[in-house]
Amino acid sequence: MTDTEQAETSEHSTKGSYVTTGEEFTRDTQYIETRITRDGADGYPVEAGRYRLVAARACPWANRTIIVRRLLGLEDAISLGTPGPTHDSRSWTFDLDPDGRDPVLGIERLQEAFFKRDPDYSRGITVPAIVDTTTGAVVTNNFPQITLDFSGEWKDFHREGAPDLYPEALRAEIDTVNRRVFTEVNNGVYRCGFAGSQDAYEAAYDRLFTALDWLEERLTSQRFLVGDTITEADVRLFTTLVRFDPVYHGHFKCNRNKLTEMPALWGYARDLFQTPGFGDTIDFEQIKQHYYIVHEDINPTRIVPKGPDLAGWTTAHGREALGGRPFGNGTAPVAA
Repeated sequence: MTDTEQAETSEHSTKGSYVTTGEEFTRDTQYIETRITRDGADGYPVEAGRYRLVAARACPWANRTIIVRRLLGLEDAISLGTPGPTHDSRSWTFDLDPDGRDPVLGIERLQEAFFKRDPDYSRGITVPAIVDTTTGAVVTNNFPQITLDFSGEWKDFHREGAPDLYPEALRAEIDTVNRRVFTEVNNGVYRCGFAGSQDAYEAAYDRLFTALDWLEERLTSQRFLVGDTITEADVRLFTTLVRFDPVYHGHFKCNRNKLTEMPALWGYARDLFQTPGFGDTIDFEQIKQHYYIVHEDINPTRIVPKGPDLAGWTTAHGREALGGRPFGNGTAPVAA
């Protein structure tokens, strides 16, 4: 494995996080791409009660799946296992559960489900992952596809009034926005945090804030990223924004300004946070514990900061004046 390949890991992987001198951070995008579909083409048909989503609340990539599962009302169809906020070099662990074992899968480490799928599995043990409870083996950890399949393949199990997060008419625009948000923002904060040289860091920093300025301008005149309702694009951006001030601003040196100092983005983030299905999936303490404890190369003391003050997340945002409705003609999920 090259130094660059080692540097590709992030907090949703347990191969370790590395700051490699002289290297630019590059994310590992090689996942188990098996899909759960209506027709079961890959051997895994949609079936209520069969699959368990394993998703740590600390991880932004996993947090997306928790949000979409809740927005669509898939709680009864797909169970949820939640590892704790920290992990060692081997695997995410179920230390929040009694006896440190997932109550459905009966395992202590997510690693066990990956090895059930492939005893020689050598890549990162990542969340989110979907496990087939009939075999105990991971089906997929391909996080971008998981949420799209929740929207498309699992429609028969959506709650009444569930939003269409990936509407056909807007897919091209959603895909375009998502590509830029992923490369420049979702992944951009990591490119800053794990830069291996001053030049790599400064280039990543400039790219990140160029994209945030673009989003600030875009969201000044429209309530949501694409269209008049929440979509997959909003879910993908939100999980980075909600971690920005508590983690990325200081820990990853993304410190040109705080999220709270960008009026449109801060209002937009609060609007989503106060929308059922978004803020009620967030655990700021787990988020901070994860980044500041696991990333020892960045924070060797493992001290977790007390701040920032989180009271602002529940203040009025005034975004209703821009029009649009989060759920369109649908309804919000019931209280968690």
